Amino acid sequence: MATEGLVPITRAYLARYYDKYPLPPLPDAATALADRLRAISAALALAAAAPITPDEELLEKEANGIPAHKIDENLWKNREQMEEILLLLNKSRRPVALQQRSTAEDTETFIILDDVETKLKDMLKKLEQFQIKNADNVFNTVMTYMPQDFRGTLIRQQRERSERNKQAEVDALVNAGGSIRDRYALLWKQQMDRRVQLAQLGSATGVYKTLVRYLVGVPQVLLDFIRQINDDNGPMEEQRERYGPALYTLTKLVLAIRLYLHVSLARYGQRKIEKDDIAVLQQAVAIYTEEFEKFTEFIGEVFVNAPFFISAEDAGAESRNSDDYKETIIPAGKTHEVILSVEAVNSYIAWDFSLQQGALNMVLDIGFHVEYISPSGQKTLILPYRRYEADQGNFCTVSAGSYKLVWDNSYSSFFKKV
Repeated sequence: MATEGLVPITRAYLARYYDKYPLPPLPDAATALADRLRAISAALALAAAAPITPDEELLEKEANGIPAHKIDENLWKNREQMEEILLLLNKSRRPVALQQRSTAEDTETFIILDDVETKLKDMLKKLEQFQIKNADNVFNTVMTYMPQDFRGTLIRQQRERSERNKQAEVDALVNAGGSIRDRYALLWKQQMDRRVQLAQLGSATGVYKTLVRYLVGVPQVLLDFIRQINDDNGPMEEQRERYGPALYTLTKLVLAIRLYLHVSLARYGQRKIEKDDIAVLQQAVAIYTEEFEKFTEFIGEVFVNAPFFISAEDAGAESRNSDDYKETIIPAGKTHEVILSVEAVNSYIAWDFSLQQGALNMVLDIGFHVEYISPSGQKTLILPYRRYEADQGNFCTVSAGSYKLVWDNSYSSFFKKV
C-alpha cells in the first residue's frame, strides 16, 4: 500500500468498513431481565421495613438512567460494576444468616451466589486483558513510525514511566480509603488523558510537539484521524452508533444486577431471597457474561482490522532508522550550543553524538555538558563537563524551562571538530 493511495478516514469511510462487520443482535432477554431485576428491586425496597438508603437511591437512578455514549467509557463502567458486585458477593461480606447456611434455602442461595461470583470474576479478568491488549495495539502501531534507535527506546521508557505514575495515583487513592467508584473515576480520567495525548499527536501539540518531527512517512490521513479521535461528531461516532446500543443494553443489565444484589442482600435478615428471584438473577448473569464476552471478542476483531490501525509497513512508509543524524562543524576555539525549551516535567532530553576522527594517528574529543536555565535565568549544572569521543545519554526533567547542551572546542587551538 502506498501512502499516496490512502483516503481520509471519515465517518462515511468507516461506515463502509463497518458494513463488513455486522454485530449479531443481543437476545431480547437481556433487556427483559434488566427490567425484571429493576422491578424486583423496587418491590423489595417498598416491602422491607428498612428504608432505601442514599447509596441505593443513587444506584437506582444510575440503573434507570442512560449509559455513557463512548464505547470505551461503557467498558470501564462495566468493569467498575463487576468489581462492585464482586465486593457485595465476597463471602465475608454476605449476610450472617446466609453465611451460616442454617437452612436448605440458605445453602442453595449461597451456592448460586458462588456461581455468580465465579462467572463475573472470569469476565472481569477477560475484560482487563482485552483493554490492555487494545492499548498495546495502539501504542505499537504508533511506534512503527518512530525512529528505530535510542529515541524509540526513550519513547517506550516514557510510556512505561507515565503508566507507573498513573498506577501510583491509583494506589495512593486506594490507600487513602478511596472507593471503587472513586478509583474508576480516576481510571477514566487517566484514559481520557491518554486519548488527549493521542489527539495531540495528530495536531503536533503538547508532549508530541517535538516528537512529530520524527514521524517521517506517517500518512496525513492517520494524523487527521487521531486528531479527531475524541470529537463527539468525528469519525468514531459511526462506531458508537453501530455498536453502542448493544453495549448500552449490557451496561444497563449489569447495573440492574448490582442494584438487585445490593437491595436483596441488605434486607436478607428481614426477607429471604425467593427462588423465582434468584433464578432471574442467575439467568441474567449467565446472559450478561456470555453476551459481554461475545461483544468484546467481536469488537476486538473490529478494532484490530480497522483502517486506522495501519503500521508503517502497511502504509508504505520506510521504517525509521538512524538516518537523520546531521553533521556539525565546531571550529577550533569555539562552542556549539543547543537550547531545548521544556514545557512540562517528566519530559525526556536525550543526545547521541560521535566525533569524526581524522587521518592523523591521534584521537579527537570534545567537551560536553548540560545545564538548566530557570525562567528567572538562574543556571544549574545537570551534567558536569567532560571530554568525549562519543556519548549517548538521557535524563528525565524535573522542572520546566530551558535546557542547554554545550559542545565545547574552546580548548583546541588548531583542530576543528566534526
